[in-house]
Amino acid sequence: MGTATIPAMHDIDHPPRTPLFTRQTFVFLGFVILLSFLTYFFRYAEPQRVFWDENYHIASAQKYLHGVFFMEQHPPLGKLLVAAGEKLLQPNERTNQFLSTDYGRDFGDDFSFAGYRFFSAFLAWWAAPLLFLIFLFITRHALFSTLLSFLYVFDNALIVHLRGAMLEGPLLFFSALTILCFILLLQPWKSPRTATALTMLFGAAFGLVTATKVLGLVFILLLPAYLWTLLPRSSGPERAQWAGALRLMLKRTGLFLLGFLIVYIGVWYIHFALGNRIVTKLPDNGYYQASDSYKRILQEGRNLSPLAFPVMLRDSLKFVTHYNRGTPRLDLCKADENGSPWYLWPLGGRTINFRWETPDGKDYRYLYLQSNPVVWLVSFAGILVGAALLLGSLVFELQRPLARPYLLTVFLGVYASYMIAISRISRVLYLYHYFIPLFLSFIILGIVVMEIRRVWKWKITEHRLTVALLVLAGLIFAGFEYYRPFTYYEPLTDAQFARRNILPVWDLACVKCEKVNGVAVPCR
Repeated sequence: MGTATIPAMHDIDHPPRTPLFTRQTFVFLGFVILLSFLTYFFRYAEPQRVFWDENYHIASAQKYLHGVFFMEQHPPLGKLLVAAGEKLLQPNERTNQFLSTDYGRDFGDDFSFAGYRFFSAFLAWWAAPLLFLIFLFITRHALFSTLLSFLYVFDNALIVHLRGAMLEGPLLFFSALTILCFILLLQPWKSPRTATALTMLFGAAFGLVTATKVLGLVFILLLPAYLWTLLPRSSGPERAQWAGALRLMLKRTGLFLLGFLIVYIGVWYIHFALGNRIVTKLPDNGYYQASDSYKRILQEGRNLSPLAFPVMLRDSLKFVTHYNRGTPRLDLCKADENGSPWYLWPLGGRTINFRWETPDGKDYRYLYLQSNPVVWLVSFAGILVGAALLLGSLVFELQRPLARPYLLTVFLGVYASYMIAISRISRVLYLYHYFIPLFLSFIILGIVVMEIRRVWKWKITEHRLTVALLVLAGLIFAGFEYYRPFTYYEPLTDAQFARRNILPVWDLACVKCEKVNGVAVPCR
């Protein structure tokens, strides 16, 4: 295998058909960008009230803005972006009220969230066109890609969370970029330079994911999945072919790691460079369990030195273990427990009441982490059907072999690996920890849709599939509108609230309502 011969996605799974990027494709892409802007970015600064982890992230962002040293359980990129938005827009005259605490309180009526929330909402908006492109390479059909993109564009839980000053907006954008790079590498590029650049971008995108949240490490599985495609495909490959393939695999692995290390180390270096001011009111007199070596680095102002980098990174990673040691475990005996077991996540359990208020003293408005049930249940059904198709193809001889077994295996494997790994974590976890596998389930559903060619007696033609996807898109939009009040902080009566409590595992409860299901109740 020479360096100019690059295995293509269609060599593995998908035969090439009509050109992908036509005028119609760009029209549909623009439509997805517009819809995503309206759901994720339009008026993203509302409500002008703090919710969930914004108390922590905004306090951390202010430390970046004023050079204060701190340590945190998450890698730095997400909070750097929270700070960068405030630095870019500068909507607040004062940005130093939370320097002596890790949890901001008393934000005040004049506090603007426009800067702190900017990059989370902005990147969440632009994750939609990336998902469209992923679907486009899988389906090779612009209309199908648009309708499947509704899964992301109109999901209430994703929208409400990603519009806040949170880490998950950047996390999903960088996750989508990593997946897109992986799929692009499977295309028939004639130029080795293109493949080289894409491999480095693949590693850099993975670096951005892992520099945002540790949970993004699951995407390292895409690297061996890609390297597998570089192996010889002939029935009796010669030794020279294997040698060439192994050289190419080593080269691509090196390029991937180079892109990863440049980004990952660069993000941490920026984090260290921005903070050497000690505020003694912070934990451990402002040193956050730093070692004596790290303390000397800070006292001597050597935090910009590359020679100090290994010590600073070592202590920062050790602090994650220290922090998680003090994090409580999931306690289903607590009536007000917001955490949930991982096996309820695919069904949307359990929701989280981010905040509520009654502006008129009569009706309440809620900011609720509530899924669009059409999106979550259909996507979970796609996981089940996809697993059944894959297992069935291994056990039985299908009348029509799977057209995309490689892609289905890869994304089901990453999904299953994430869920297995997360099930081993003992600390309390929340519904938004399912966002990465939820995003993967969208892609798996897209693959499954293209695999099914007969349902009972009906042959699935392109026309029938178009009608089915239009119906699904309509149901998704209807579900989005029905749960819209939870997403955009709109008032609801108690009766309207009760009608939206469809599944008991959601644990939805209005302010004056008693929780009656058994998901989290006081133990006797």
